[in-house]
Amino acid sequence: MGNCYFKQMSIALFFLLAVPATVVLGQGTWVGFYSRSCPRAESIVQSAVRSGFNSNPTVAPGLLRMHFHDCFVQGCDGSILTNGDDAEKMAGPNRLLRGYEVIDDAKTQLESACPGVVSCADILALAARDAVVLSGGPGWPVPTGRRDGRVSLASDASNLPGFTDSIDVQKQKFAAKGLNTQDLVTLVGGHTIGTSACQFFRYRLYNFNSTTGADPSIDTAFLPQLRSLCPEDGDSSKRVGLDDRSENRFDNSFFANLRNGRGILESDQKLWTDDSTKTFVQRFLGIRGLLGLTFSAEFGKSMVKMSNIEVKTGTNGEIRKVCSAIN
Repeated sequence: MGNCYFKQMSIALFFLLAVPATVVLGQGTWVGFYSRSCPRAESIVQSAVRSGFNSNPTVAPGLLRMHFHDCFVQGCDGSILTNGDDAEKMAGPNRLLRGYEVIDDAKTQLESACPGVVSCADILALAARDAVVLSGGPGWPVPTGRRDGRVSLASDASNLPGFTDSIDVQKQKFAAKGLNTQDLVTLVGGHTIGTSACQFFRYRLYNFNSTTGADPSIDTAFLPQLRSLCPEDGDSSKRVGLDDRSENRFDNSFFANLRNGRGILESDQKLWTDDSTKTFVQRFLGIRGLLGLTFSAEFGKSMVKMSNIEVKTGTNGEIRKVCSAIN
């Protein structure tokens, strides 16, 4: 795993070096932002993520989700990381996120190497990329230069994309952040790694409608497996892979599962049943007659685009000394 990790990061570094450090890629962010002020910043984050992953591989999807949830609320400003009874991490959609200890570990090391230089928001953006690489996915140059936000409210997380959202609602939420339909399908493809608790999809298995009892978009051959994993009166916290048989590896099998009626979340499966998103799923699958898309390449592009949502730079933010506390 280690050799594969460094090989893929070397590829990412090649592309990074091909982009001049002075080229601005977002609202004041650019690749190589810390090249002088903290040259080891990215390697320190990589090391912390690798250590966390080796101890518990579930931190990989956790860090990826955490970055997504951070960016969709108050922008990519690290506000998801702060503690407090009314902080973002206490909102329903965020309560099961994991990997905070990895960010804390990276921050501690960075404060020792470069005090007051690297923001928690940037650590999270870098960690999400490194988590994908460790899961067998692509690397990409991450523009940095974000500052940390000073506000974190659970109530602001109410508009995060939800597991029952229609495609129209999902598209509206993504469009509000400057992301198009292709970005939507691509970023939801991040569900190729990780799991979901039964409580978020069990309703699809038993009482979805009065005719079959189950969501008709679920493959009938797959239904018994899901029901055995999530009995009607069973443990609602039990976790099931979002990408059947491939939840630990970053690949495009997630889209094949959608085609086969094996999407776990209702919002995911709708990507196949709605024509406006189905086309992109088909393109990722290389359906004949359609212009193909390479998931690994497009994922990196959409992640960079997402990572620049409403970023704070200059005096609009701060550099926290501790990621879990607003200074």
